[in-house]
Amino acid sequence: MSTMHLVDPEIAPMIVLFPSLDMTFENLADVRANLGSSFPAPPEPSFLPEIVAAPSRDGAPDVPLYVYNPKSKNRSRAAILHIHGGGMVLGSADMSRASMPPIAEAFDVVIVSIDYRLAPETPFPGPQEDCYAGLAWLVAHAEQLGVDPARIIVMGESAGGGLAAALALMARDRGDYELAGQVLIYPMLDHRTGGVDCVYNNATVGEFIWTPSRNQFGWECLRGDYRLEDARIGWFSPARAASLAGLPPAFIMVGSLDLFLDEDLDYTRRLVADGVPAELHVYPGGIHAFNLVETARIAQQSTTDLMAALGKMLSD
Repeated sequence: MSTMHLVDPEIAPMIVLFPSLDMTFENLADVRANLGSSFPAPPEPSFLPEIVAAPSRDGAPDVPLYVYNPKSKNRSRAAILHIHGGGMVLGSADMSRASMPPIAEAFDVVIVSIDYRLAPETPFPGPQEDCYAGLAWLVAHAEQLGVDPARIIVMGESAGGGLAAALALMARDRGDYELAGQVLIYPMLDHRTGGVDCVYNNATVGEFIWTPSRNQFGWECLRGDYRLEDARIGWFSPARAASLAGLPPAFIMVGSLDLFLDEDLDYTRRLVADGVPAELHVYPGGIHAFNLVETARIAQQSTTDLMAALGKMLSD
């Protein structure tokens, strides 16, 4: 069944422009190399990040961090720890150069974007530990950056949203740090979605951009030889966490045709059931990454909603 008639007409052109992502282990390097060729160059940012290295855990390589630190006299600012998307196998923190400075300036906050290692070269728990190392670095350098360590939120898109949710679970479980909020933009949360063990089976989602087969490839790469048999299963696939109690307040947004719709709806339901404040927005006719069409009305509405949520979390 085609769902093209359900796609918001202002979003539909991106379906043609988006590059082929029919990924295999053999062609993944080529897909990565060509990822940005179909998109216009982003505007020049108002300021550039400082690139630093965070010490990793367990002898892994240091983790590159892109630090967006607008000039400010405020010495107790909030901070955003940002995690980029890409299905666990694509992308880099460099993609944040255009999008992060306006947010940093709008809220007078420091943003640290994590250039975590990608799967399959680095399977679970490597990317998650890289994100945890980024959080540890931000807390350790909070005074130097003029950041209040009690006002750090985590934010991510797609796979980055899934890693942000995983990081919130890791921080809760390890007890070293306490996050003030989590902003999950069409997050990738459930390794079963699109596969034989999928618990949702919604026929109207996932036709475009990020499809069931692409999703399963990303999860397969991330899983490596992890057997899903220990208490870290929620760090791997947040939807599988036994409990979501004790997590920070959450903002979640997703399009109504996004493959992740049902897992995001269910995650929000579970957050609320476990006593976590959660705000959910579903955008009609939105496919995965619909907000990249910045002129579309639903994209503009999602930006308005996102900025409002950030404003609330960063001021609390």
